[in-house]
Amino acid sequence: MNSLLEQIKKRRIALTLKQHDMMMRVGISRQQYQRLESKGNPRLDTLELIVKGLKSELLLIPQDKLKAVLLVLADDATESSEGSKKSLTDDPWQGLLGDNE
Repeated sequence: MNSLLEQIKKRRIALTLKQHDMMMRVGISRQQYQRLESKGNPRLDTLELIVKGLKSELLLIPQDKLKAVLLVLADDATESSEGSKKSLTDDPWQGLLGDNE
């Protein structure tokens, strides 16, 4: 599994954002963000701001549930690429984070 910092960087790139863009989204300088992304150890409040700026959620997943969560996320990614969408009864994760897409 990717480290949290790697996941943050991948998410930023997926949103086609540059490190400089995070200054406007999060309120920290490009240098601060660059340092955090490369070797940082952010405070929890800083991490929460970054996650929000990346239109994401920070979740604590119990290890015994991790495999199930990853399977649901993988299924969701497969469906997104295929263009089909499950109903809410088939996809219990749909809308969980308030995303109505």
